[in-house]
Amino acid sequence: MFDPFLDENPVAEVRRSDVDTLDYILVSHGHYDHFADAVPLAIQTGAEVIGVYEITSFAKDQGVRRTHGMNIGGGYRFPFGYVKMTPAAHSSSVHGDTTGVHNTLAGGFWIEFKNGKTLYHAGDTALIMEMQLLKGRVDTALLPIGDNFTMGPEDALRAVEFVSPRVVVPMHYDTWPLIHQDAKAFAARVGTLAEVRILKPGESTEL
Repeated sequence: MFDPFLDENPVAEVRRSDVDTLDYILVSHGHYDHFADAVPLAIQTGAEVIGVYEITSFAKDQGVRRTHGMNIGGGYRFPFGYVKMTPAAHSSSVHGDTTGVHNTLAGGFWIEFKNGKTLYHAGDTALIMEMQLLKGRVDTALLPIGDNFTMGPEDALRAVEFVSPRVVVPMHYDTWPLIHQDAKAFAARVGTLAEVRILKPGESTEL
């Protein structure tokens, strides 16, 4: 699971109590709407929390048994595949840290699964030139389109041009009115550059 935000999420179809089995939680950054349920879920299920070292250190201090700290540009081979943390241009803090000790960066994830399929979860980010380094190396890209806090549809279209994924899944939009976007209009602008899969809360797709 990426960036669990369930119980206080106004559009989530799943609540924390619904999750029985979870092996890994990948956290892109520590903002509330990406980290709120990470620690409770990890304690509840025994899942391993993966993310920037300061986030995993905080999680460990809160009682999470299994953590794996990383940093931007670093990678590690897990049982499910190879995970590399990618840059993201976004502010960050660690929700729940009252000490201010656990300062952190925002990032994304590039994953090569054991079956050879590759996934790019951009995290919360602006359009950045580093995305071009992933060109031709991504089967499915999860890109934010919400604007205001992240890049919007126009910059996300440039990101599609930078990365050239086979499939694009737009994310980080329509949770609140402030980040309302027309995903179908975004898909129309992407055109033949990639297949755009628009998922409603609770829906799924296969890589």
